[in-house]
Amino acid sequence: YLVPSGSSQQPALSQAAVGPVGCVHRLVFCRCSRKRAFQIAKSFLPILEWLPNYRVKEWLISDVISGVSTGLVATLQGLAYALLVAVPVGYGLYSAFFPILTYFFLGTSRHISVGPFPVVSLMVGSVVLSMAPDDNFLIDGSNATGTNGTGTLIDTESRDAQRVLIASTLTFLVGILQVIFGVLQIGFIVRYLADPLVGGFTTAAAFQVLVSQLKIVLNVSTKNYNGVLSIIYTLIETFEKIGTTNIADLIAGLLTIFVCMVVKEINDRFKHKIPIPIPIEVIVTIVATGISYAADLEKKYNAGIVKSIPRGFLPPEPPDVSLFSQMIAASFSIAIVAYAIAVSVGKVYATKYDYAIDGNQEFIAFGFSNIFSGAFSCFVATTALSRTAVQESTGGKTQVAGIISAGIVLISIVALGKLLEPLQKSVLAAVVIANLKGMFMQVFDVPRLWRQNKVDAMIWVFTCVASIILGLDLGLLAGLLFGLLTVVLRVQFPSWGGFGNVPGTDIYKKVKDYKNVVEPEGVKILKFSSPIFYANIDGLKSSLKSTVGFDAVKVYNKRLKALRKIQKLIKKGKLKATKNGIISEPGINNEAFETDEDPEDNEDLQVPTKEVEIQVDWNSELPVKVNIPKVPIHSLILDFGAVTFLDIVAVRSIKTIIREFERIDVRVYFASYQDNLISQLERSAFFDDIVRKDIFFLTVHDAVLYIRNQMTYSDNQDPIFEKVRISSSTFPFLLSSILSCLIVEINILTKLYSSLEIESAFIIFTKP
Repeated sequence: YLVPSGSSQQPALSQAAVGPVGCVHRLVFCRCSRKRAFQIAKSFLPILEWLPNYRVKEWLISDVISGVSTGLVATLQGLAYALLVAVPVGYGLYSAFFPILTYFFLGTSRHISVGPFPVVSLMVGSVVLSMAPDDNFLIDGSNATGTNGTGTLIDTESRDAQRVLIASTLTFLVGILQVIFGVLQIGFIVRYLADPLVGGFTTAAAFQVLVSQLKIVLNVSTKNYNGVLSIIYTLIETFEKIGTTNIADLIAGLLTIFVCMVVKEINDRFKHKIPIPIPIEVIVTIVATGISYAADLEKKYNAGIVKSIPRGFLPPEPPDVSLFSQMIAASFSIAIVAYAIAVSVGKVYATKYDYAIDGNQEFIAFGFSNIFSGAFSCFVATTALSRTAVQESTGGKTQVAGIISAGIVLISIVALGKLLEPLQKSVLAAVVIANLKGMFMQVFDVPRLWRQNKVDAMIWVFTCVASIILGLDLGLLAGLLFGLLTVVLRVQFPSWGGFGNVPGTDIYKKVKDYKNVVEPEGVKILKFSSPIFYANIDGLKSSLKSTVGFDAVKVYNKRLKALRKIQKLIKKGKLKATKNGIISEPGINNEAFETDEDPEDNEDLQVPTKEVEIQVDWNSELPVKVNIPKVPIHSLILDFGAVTFLDIVAVRSIKTIIREFERIDVRVYFASYQDNLISQLERSAFFDDIVRKDIFFLTVHDAVLYIRNQMTYSDNQDPIFEKVRISSSTFPFLLSSILSCLIVEINILTKLYSSLEIESAFIIFTKP
C-alpha cells in the first residue's frame, strides 16, 4: 500500500514512487511472521497440530491394534455397502480406502473412521438407480452379458459402468459443495437438523436399507423402484416372488444375522472384560467364503456370489460434468446429511476425550476427501457408527489408526480380493442388516420424547414416516420443513399468562400455576414469551383481553354511547344536572333505562367541536341502561423479558394498544425489556409526547413500586374522571350555572369555587 512521505509509519521494506501528480510516496510491502504463517498452515492442515505431539511409545501400539481391527471391519463393510449403491462390490473397497488418505491430513477428529455409511450409501444408490435404471440397458439376447429374472436381457457391463460413473460424479459434486460450505463458514447449517429429526430420518433409512437388502438375502429378482412409495412397491413385489427364494442364500443370510447380532450383544455387555471386540463380521465372512467355495454353492444351489473383485486400482477419471444439473438437489441433501452424521459422531468422542473439533474445517476435510475419492470411482464417504466404535474401543488414539486401517484395506484390494469372490451376496447383505440394530433401537426413544416434549416426538414420527413413504431425500426435506413449522407455530402461539407477586418478595409468578401469588391491586401483569412480529401480534392482543378481562376499544365505544344517551335525555328534560349528579323530574318516567339494542356505529362516536364537558366515575352506577364493562384496573404492566425483537408491525400495534388503554384511564408500563429493544423502538419512531421512556422499567417489581407511589400521591388529589365532550350547539340561549367541584382529601378539605360559563355546563356524576 502507499504511505505519504510525511507519515510516521515505518514500513519494513519500501522504495520511492512518484504519484501521477508528482507526489512522492513510499511503497510498503507487508511481511508475515514465521509464527503467523505456521498458525495459518495449522488451520488448514490440522495434522501439523497433533502429529508433532504424537506420543509414539504410549499410542503407537494401541493405534496399530485399532487400525488392524478397524481395517478388517472396513473391508467387509465396504463390500456390503456397495450393494446399497447398486455398484459392483469391489468399488466398496475403494470407498473404504481413498477418503481416509485426505482426512488424515485435513480432519480435526482423532477417532472417527472415515468411509461408507449405510444411510448415505442408500441415498447415493437412490440417485444411481433413478438415473441408470435397468430399463435403459435392454438389448438383444445376442449382445447381453446377463439376464434378469423375467427373461429380459440387460447389458450389465454397460449398466455397471454407467452406475459407477454416476456414483463417482455425485461424490465429486458433493465434495465441491462441502468445500464451498466450509470456505463460507456455514457449518452452522447442521444445527437445523435437530436430534429428533436425525433420529427419525436414520430410523427410516434403516428401514429402507432393510427392505433393499431383504431381496438380496432371499435372492429374489425385483425391479429397482425409486421415488415416492418405492419401498412399498419393493415389498409388494418381493413378497409376490417369495416363492422363488434361494434356500441356500436365505439360510446363509439368517445364520449370519443371528450370529452377528448375538456376538455384538456379547461385545456390548462384556466390553469391560474383553480387551478387543470380537470381529465377528470378519470371522463370519471367512467361514462363509470357505463354505461357499468348498460346497460350490453357485453351481449346485444357484447361490448369488460376488464373482469378481478387481485387483489393484483403476486410473483416475474426471467426473461427467453434464450430469451435475440432474443431481444437484440430491447432492445438497447428501452433503448435509453426510456432514451431520460425521460431526455428530465426532463431537461425542471429542467431548469424551476433551478436545475440540472445528465444524467448518470438517466440511473442508470431507469435501476434499470426496473430491479426491470421486476421481477414483468411489462413492460418498462419511463415518460409520459401528466402525468408529471399533476404532475407539480397540484403543485408537489418533488418525494414525485410520491410516493403518486404510493399509489393511489396501492389502485386500491388491492381494486378497480374489479370495473373496466365492462369498455369497446374502452374507454381505446380512452383515449390513446386523449393523442396523442401533438405528432400529432409536424407536424406543419415541415414548421418552413424548413424555419430555410432545413436539419433538411429533417431529421424530413425522420425519420417519415421511422418509419411508416419500423417499430419503424428500422425507428429509419434509421433516426439516415440519420442524421449522413447529418453531414458527410455537413463536406464533407462545405461552403467556397473568403474573402475581409472591408475598414478601420481588418475585412474580404465573397466577394459574401458583396458589399463593397475589396480583397487585388495580394492576395486571402480562408476560408474553416470544418475539413479537406480524404473525403473532393478534395473539398478543387476545392475551391482553384475556388478562385484563375486557376489550379497551369496546369499553371506550360503550362510554361514548352512554354519554350520547345522557345528552339526549338532558335536552328532553327527562334528566336534570345538579352539582350532586343527575336526577329525574318529578312525575316523569326515567326513560334513560332503555335497552341497549342500538347497533354500535364507531364512525358516529366522534367528538364534536362545541361541547358540554362531563366528568364520569365509570365504576359507579349510571342513570342509563347501557352495558358498560367495568374497568377494575388502573395500570397494565407488560413483561417483555422474553421478547428478543419487534418488527415494525409490532411497534405500531403496541403504540396503538397504549393509546387505547390510555383513553380509558389505564396506564401501560413495560418491564424487564432487553437493551436492544429501546434502540429498535427509537429507530421505529415509537416515542413521542404521549409514549415516553419513563414507562420502561428494569424489573416488574420496579414498575409495581412506581405505580404504588403514584396511587398514594393521587389519593390526595381530585378523583380521576373520564372527560368526554358533547356538542351543545343546539342550545339557543345562554345558560348560567355554578361550576363546582368537590375535592376529597384525607382531612375532608373542601374548597368551593364558581364562575360564569357561556354556552356550556359542567355536569358531575358523584358516587352514591
